[in-house]
Amino acid sequence: MDRPRSQWSRIVERDPEHSHRYVQRFRDMAARGADLVGEARLVDALAPRGAAILDAGCGPGRHAGHLHRAGHRVVGVDLDPVLIAAAEADEPGPTYLVADLADDFALPPEAPQRFDVILCAGNVLGFVHPATRRPILTRLGGLLAPGGRLVTGFGAGRGYDFGSFFADAAAAGLRVAARYSTWDLRPYGANPEFLVAFLER
Repeated sequence: MDRPRSQWSRIVERDPEHSHRYVQRFRDMAARGADLVGEARLVDALAPRGAAILDAGCGPGRHAGHLHRAGHRVVGVDLDPVLIAAAEADEPGPTYLVADLADDFALPPEAPQRFDVILCAGNVLGFVHPATRRPILTRLGGLLAPGGRLVTGFGAGRGYDFGSFFADAAAAGLRVAARYSTWDLRPYGANPEFLVAFLER
């Protein structure tokens, strides 16, 4: 049986130009001076200096590039080769890898093999196939260094309700250390529209 395919893969299959438009959208936003690295600033504040950081679902590399320039050892992983090519062109420095988070992908030997922080932003978990969510969380948890944290964020109404996420995290052996409703750490209220969660093993 074929492994379930992510929503992103299905979108790109239907519309091969989707990834190119996505890249251009963020290039245009950067040209207008938009703040595109709030998530990366949070991770930089959490991480020790010179930390090993994995950007899981890195897209065109805006977070990976910012964290690299802050002095961290960064690996960016994304299943879309168009996005990885854009990351290598626009945000050089990190190690980039075309790989599906649902696969047991191998990290290059010169890259860190365990990470102080793993960032999974940009609604990545909303794009993966539901059947792969727990395996992905388990895999990411296994890549954490002792004391490391997985930081993820995604919006409500994207097919992955927050209660299911908390259950999946627990089943993957991860503990919710903190949760917020925004990347600038506003409190997690009764009916949040967004979740930012810090997970630990």
